[in-house]
Amino acid sequence: MKPHLSLLAAVAIISASALAYEILLMRLFSIIQWHHFAYMMISLALLGYGVSGVFLALNRDRLAQHFPAAIMANMLLFSLFAPACFLLAQQIPFNPAEMLWTPVQLLYLCGIYLILALPFFFAANVVGLSLYRYKGQVSSIYAADLFGAGLGSAGVILLLSIMFPEKILTVLMLSGLLATLLVSSYTFNAQKHWTTASVIIGLAVIFAPTGWMTLKVSPYKSLNQLLQVPGTKIIDRYSSPLGLISVVKSDITPLRHAPGLSLNATTEPPEQLAVFTDADNMTAITRYNGNPETLGYLDQTTSALPYHLKQHADILILGAGTGSDILQANYHAIKHVDAVELNPQVIDLVQRKYADFAGYLYSSAHVNVHVDEARGYLAATDKTYDLVNISLLDAFGASTAGLYSMAENYLYTEQAVREYLRHVSTNGYLSITRWIKIPPRDEPKLLATVIDALKDANVRQPGQQIIMIRGWQTSTLLVKNGTLSAEEISRLKQFCNERSFDLVYYPGISESEVNRFNIQQQPYLYEAAVALLGDQSRAFIDAYKFNIEPATDDRPYLFHFFKWRTLPEILSLLGTGGSFLLESGYLLLIAALVQAMLASLLLIALPLWLWKSKLGIEPGSGSLRILVYFFCLGLAFLFIEIAFIQKFILILHHPLYAITVVLSTFLLSAGAGSYFSTKLSSRSEKSAFMLPMAAIALLSIGYSLGFESIAGFLLKTGSLSRYLFSIILIAPLGFCMGMPFPMALAKISQTAPALIPWAWGINGCASVISAILATLIAMQFGFTVLIFLAVILYGVAAWCFPKGVQV
Repeated sequence: MKPHLSLLAAVAIISASALAYEILLMRLFSIIQWHHFAYMMISLALLGYGVSGVFLALNRDRLAQHFPAAIMANMLLFSLFAPACFLLAQQIPFNPAEMLWTPVQLLYLCGIYLILALPFFFAANVVGLSLYRYKGQVSSIYAADLFGAGLGSAGVILLLSIMFPEKILTVLMLSGLLATLLVSSYTFNAQKHWTTASVIIGLAVIFAPTGWMTLKVSPYKSLNQLLQVPGTKIIDRYSSPLGLISVVKSDITPLRHAPGLSLNATTEPPEQLAVFTDADNMTAITRYNGNPETLGYLDQTTSALPYHLKQHADILILGAGTGSDILQANYHAIKHVDAVELNPQVIDLVQRKYADFAGYLYSSAHVNVHVDEARGYLAATDKTYDLVNISLLDAFGASTAGLYSMAENYLYTEQAVREYLRHVSTNGYLSITRWIKIPPRDEPKLLATVIDALKDANVRQPGQQIIMIRGWQTSTLLVKNGTLSAEEISRLKQFCNERSFDLVYYPGISESEVNRFNIQQQPYLYEAAVALLGDQSRAFIDAYKFNIEPATDDRPYLFHFFKWRTLPEILSLLGTGGSFLLESGYLLLIAALVQAMLASLLLIALPLWLWKSKLGIEPGSGSLRILVYFFCLGLAFLFIEIAFIQKFILILHHPLYAITVVLSTFLLSAGAGSYFSTKLSSRSEKSAFMLPMAAIALLSIGYSLGFESIAGFLLKTGSLSRYLFSIILIAPLGFCMGMPFPMALAKISQTAPALIPWAWGINGCASVISAILATLIAMQFGFTVLIFLAVILYGVAAWCFPKGVQV
């Protein structure tokens, strides 16, 4: 029996809606919490799919007898629970920064995890039940599932470009109702009440009062903190796939945003408007009347240092944002500025919507604005600059809470530093300004990364080209393309003395010169700089309480500082102020992994084992081989998928774009591979199966080993070309990865059809774990190790390919 075309369309719509919901949850949690919940979202989606496998395995025959009603009921339940579960999850007072000293936060996290898995459970029931009902057409159903999921992951980006994220929940609700109508109206004409119910619910949603879906932003995010100040209010909101922008004005208390301002400063900023991205990462649009003298406060920050060492004519600002660094350049009479900013909406705020307030800053004759990502822009040009400037490109609050540890950041890797220095003219500077943490973490790791980059560039004495200073809030690291002169060092000392900034390092510095103004318990950064530039740098890195291994493109986690051996000390100090040692982002990931493992074992593996006889599994049936096979596939598929998502952030410039392009390409091409697998299966089993497995191994290893060259080539191309070539690269691998699952499922359907839901559940169980486990492996060992592990798992699966399963 073949499934009706309308059923295949309905399966595709539900799968598209589920994947769109998954990506949408990442955006929504970026706003209400922090964006590093992405892989937890993938895990909870797969938990819903895994539990669905158990549910279908235990109820397959009963549900198959009432297939029309069962499948439409699940479609309706998905439509209703997608927005309802998010609204409910918002009511849970979860704060990841409190997890270690407030154990109830783990329960809150578990509650969010289980609640948000429900919509995916209903979506998975639709697919899994269709697979069992039409077991002879597994490849067609699976292909419709993957095609739909691929289209959904791409479609949600389009929706995010034209509407606010919370509004998309209504669209997904209506899409589920559309799938129900398709099945009811065209496949099962007798089921008219389903059509009536779907139409009524759809009309209720369309004509419901606006505002029923609102976002409840964490009170710990900086936007909500500012809104506590009397007289502040949000005056504008703009949305795009890159973020939700909120513009805040204060009518009573003047907004004063000047990070790293000297304690000696006597001037203050003019009137400002606060700009938040995803309710965090605050920047400010400063009122500018064209008179540089009103910008004197910007000369009292650590980032002003390079302007005092020598006169610059041509500079590059990476991450221009709302224009503070450009104003600083204006104050120092820079003749030409190239400003690079990734988010076009931020540029639009300054260039058009608040152009008069900002003094038409981005329309100035000496300023060229480029909508691009830093490394992408530099890869496409050979131009050199007197100064390349990078200042404060992440939020202080999340950074100090350790919530950025999971963030892949390709702006601060060895390869990135080498690229920046390639565009610094002779005797010019690279300037990087960062937030200060106590005890120091960011600065020693960044310094170690810069030193390694210089050594890789054959600089024999990197210490002769480095300057570092700090204030009470920020530090600035300067790398000169050449040896520092005595005159530059003299100007450096004068700059710091006038502003009470502390010297950290310059060639020839002595310990008596450091830690004079913003006094710390000991000169941590000076000691780190001297050690990292000395012969015992490796011993210092190994002995340091935090992970300060240099960041690379294979491990682009500048903010991953956690070391397991320091955890006992951190725990013992929590009651006496030890929270400053806490890296909660990494521990959040560990907690999510433990939670995922327990959930998958209790809700998937244990029920399957306890009711194995009810499932029709007898001793000697080959069930162990099936378990290992589908478990390995679940791990391996997600390992490769997540490794590619993380690596393609470098090429596609933003996590959401990488997730969308990689997911949609993998799923669409895997759908094509699934459909093609029916033809391949007609050949000799062993050779037919080994062909895609061998192709997966060769392509994965080849891409992994050659990724630096691939990225270097793609970064030089235009935006459209980058997306096109990314799709061309991923599609063959996805095509091959789409074959092993349906080929084995087709084999089981011939010999033991009762095991289909069981295999579905085991695969889901592994997938729940692998989404988070893959991130941890990448953080600890790098993407190359992660991909090689995936290839090994595919090899184990090949060895366990089900041959003679009997029930």
